[in-house]
Amino acid sequence: MKTVLLKKSSLAPRPFEGWGTSLCWWAHRLGFDDELAQSAAELFYSEKGLGLNIMRYNIGGGDNPSHNHITRTDSKIPGWVKLTEKGEKIFVPDADRNQINITKRCIAAAGDTAFVEAFSNSPPYFMTVSGCSSGSSDATSDNLKADCVEDFADYLADVCLHLEKNEGITVKSLAAMNEPNTNYWRENSNKQEGCHFNAGESQNRILIATSKSMKKRGLTHTHITASDETNCKSQLIAIKAFSKETWEHIDRLSVHTYERAWKRLGTYAKSHNIPLWMTETDWSNSIRGCNNGMGPGLWFAKKIIQDLTNLSPQAWIMWQVIGSYTGSEPFDGNYDGPQVDMTKGFWGVASCDFDKRKILLSQKYYSFGQFTRYIRPKMTLLPIDSRTVGAYNKDERNLVIIAVNDKSKERLLSLDLSEFSPEETFRTVRTSGNTEDGEKWKNLPSEKLRGEILQSKLIPYSVTTFLITTKN
Repeated sequence: MKTVLLKKSSLAPRPFEGWGTSLCWWAHRLGFDDELAQSAAELFYSEKGLGLNIMRYNIGGGDNPSHNHITRTDSKIPGWVKLTEKGEKIFVPDADRNQINITKRCIAAAGDTAFVEAFSNSPPYFMTVSGCSSGSSDATSDNLKADCVEDFADYLADVCLHLEKNEGITVKSLAAMNEPNTNYWRENSNKQEGCHFNAGESQNRILIATSKSMKKRGLTHTHITASDETNCKSQLIAIKAFSKETWEHIDRLSVHTYERAWKRLGTYAKSHNIPLWMTETDWSNSIRGCNNGMGPGLWFAKKIIQDLTNLSPQAWIMWQVIGSYTGSEPFDGNYDGPQVDMTKGFWGVASCDFDKRKILLSQKYYSFGQFTRYIRPKMTLLPIDSRTVGAYNKDERNLVIIAVNDKSKERLLSLDLSEFSPEETFRTVRTSGNTEDGEKWKNLPSEKLRGEILQSKLIPYSVTTFLITTKN
């Protein structure tokens, strides 16, 4: 058994700020029901649940009222401005009550570490070239009208100002674009809003304009982040095309990791001394051969470790915690599908049954919690290997190690913790497919280190968290 020495010199350069999820689109779907909204806040944001603290609030563009092509029950997000018959623009302050309802409850559940980031998928339809908020005619051309750049920036700033002044929701960061330099966003899509922005001049214009609009409204505490591209390659292309003026308005880089996370991007952020967040990822993948629904959870756990190791981000935010719904009643004119099989690959970590008025949890949820409940804000990430990651808080004398075993045989773990001066006894929490219903955050008996060496036999198909107190 090879023993790996954990070095303090390997600690990430910046403290970790937390975990989160986009509220788009599940908060819109659930937020009409106060009981479900409160249940979601407790399951995902309270310390008894996942303990998430970051909420990505979706500022909807709002599609043309005559359009009816978005057929998902959750993704037709209302816009904040409506046009009168005379073409006058009217701000609608109660446009997004459902998402606001859940946001407030999640903020309360998260407590002092709560962080709200606003983001946009598309401008309002009347600011687009196609006249449709789901994209352009060819999905590869800019869909924001050239003469509407300032209008769109003002729209985002006005919503942020309204959220703060009228709803008590402090918007701490703002992303004006979502996966902009892709061919995903085509008009009349049945899925969602989206808008293409070419790397370079197009993205530069909207980033600068958004920053200026926010400052005009006194929202100087809201950081501007860019560009939330779909993968690290696209993000690096966008970065290289930022102008010198654009850099003066950007406070953070944000990327999605729908392809493998590149160390190159993490190195870039570190060398240029700019914060980096991973703001969206998930997939319907699964590790085969597991019992009791652990396959999706193991895939997800490995994905988290890969991202944390390669990027050393200051935050890790998944796409949607709830990705599917079932129920006999329509919502916004559309019906939900059948209940998803959460023992196989699926999006999200939970689903919602509206007939039973219940949020259903999965082993993927509990696997996620092996990270989120123990690597807390202000800790510093400690990359170890492709299936193991750590975090350390010197002030609170906490060292956390999380290890995944996605194989059918035991995995032997041996870590030299001597540089962290560990106490003799440590605690262990585990999620696995090892019992009839699967282990869920199971507290195991306390164990002792072998000198300053942590040695453990990781059972098959498990995610294990080790909690070590240090002496200094």
